[in-house]
Amino acid sequence: MTTTVTGRITVIDDDVRRAAERLRPDAEVAETAARAAWSVLVEPGDGVAGALIGALGANRALRLAMDDEELLPPGLFEPRAFTEAQARWRPRAHARAVRDALESCLDVGGSLLLPGDEHWPLGLDDLGPHAPLALWARGDLNVLNGSTTASIVGARAATPYGEAVAAEIAGDLAAGGTVIISGGAYGIDGAAHRAALGAGGATVAFLAGGIDRAYPIGHQQLFDRIRRSGAVLSEVPCGSAPTKWRFLSRNRAIAAAGMATVVVEAGWRSGSLNTAGHAADLGRPLGAVPGPVSSAASAGCHRLLREYDAVCVTSAREVRELWGESDQTPAPSTKEHPDHVRLRDALSTRTPREPLDIARRSGLSIDRVRSLLGLLALDGTVVQRDDGWQRSG
Repeated sequence: MTTTVTGRITVIDDDVRRAAERLRPDAEVAETAARAAWSVLVEPGDGVAGALIGALGANRALRLAMDDEELLPPGLFEPRAFTEAQARWRPRAHARAVRDALESCLDVGGSLLLPGDEHWPLGLDDLGPHAPLALWARGDLNVLNGSTTASIVGARAATPYGEAVAAEIAGDLAAGGTVIISGGAYGIDGAAHRAALGAGGATVAFLAGGIDRAYPIGHQQLFDRIRRSGAVLSEVPCGSAPTKWRFLSRNRAIAAAGMATVVVEAGWRSGSLNTAGHAADLGRPLGAVPGPVSSAASAGCHRLLREYDAVCVTSAREVRELWGESDQTPAPSTKEHPDHVRLRDALSTRTPREPLDIARRSGLSIDRVRSLLGLLALDGTVVQRDDGWQRSG
């Protein structure tokens, strides 16, 4: 399927055009085929490809990249940068690979989103030449037109406290119509997605691999739920494996798609700090949730607060304030949550108690006890001693 004629590599043939027309019957076939080809050729965030397409359009840029007889417009790149880029792209330049990408997307009931489409997340355009060239998608694409979006990320190895806070914030935001964006990973990402779905809201997962693959595999059912009332998106075609580089480049899309980015829990060198860095570079508001000062899982959040001008956030209302939205929701009920009452009743003001003892006395699960202790410690209701927890008063 790959032929070379006078120095030109063919990556779009009749089979590719037919597959492109089947996938996007109401769109321009040439543009669909060219964008699909670029998605196969480049790794996400390739700035040379993005700048070339921005200057020439996807079709002409592809011809220039694949034909040695085409001349590079003067001043667009240093010739060496373009030559090195061609060397990266050409090993993947097979018409069969482009056809397979389109047909695999059709097989799983997916879609191909291009810049300018009705459902294209407009925030991605702020990435300039590093913006996605196309997005492979599954699910209800109407959620991508939500009026407000919030990116919620954090540690994979999250604590019960972190997952509880992420769920509370994401659920409250989603219930108010905000689309929750995250990366589908274990820990904070999963908690945010599940809470949004549980609140009857919408959520979007940006994947580092193909939209036909569940990664992590333990989130297969979660991704199925997301597709029913939200969307999963990826810059790489079906069948593509998630790699370390793709996780890092995926983070820039998560940051760009949200009106604000909130880091709930993150270690000192967490990948979530990479997402936070992209948000800061884009001028997006950045929030961080504080945690216990002794918790390594919150060290990255404290670093963001101290060194990167992140805003301390502890609730959905404070997240909305990041993008200037005043909270128009009714005042919260003064009635205390039953679990809070049970936990407080199980605590003593004099004798510190271990979480397992508190769980036995309250009838709550040990994980629920630990998460509530972390939340109540923030407002001073409980205090941790060397030998356990006790009620502050």
